[in-house]
Amino acid sequence: MAFDKWKKFEARDLTGLTELPLELSSSSTTQDCLNKLVARFQSLEEILGSMVLALNEEYTNEAVIVQDKVELALIPPISGG
Repeated sequence: MAFDKWKKFEARDLTGLTELPLELSSSSTTQDCLNKLVARFQSLEEILGSMVLALNEEYTNEAVIVQDKVELALIPPISGG
């Protein structure tokens, strides 16, 4: 399955990229995507416990099956003041 886009927000600071296509099997979950991304960008481990995920601009969790040609966003923790 082709994973059309991986769009990051502040995660780009940890990877140097704004998007990344991924190849996944048809039964892959968002957790599988994260595992693949962390294997490639170990610096993402810093925000794993505090980031939020969105598929096609809707919040989601790690157990959701990723369909073909979707956009997964990694939303980092936000601090305010």
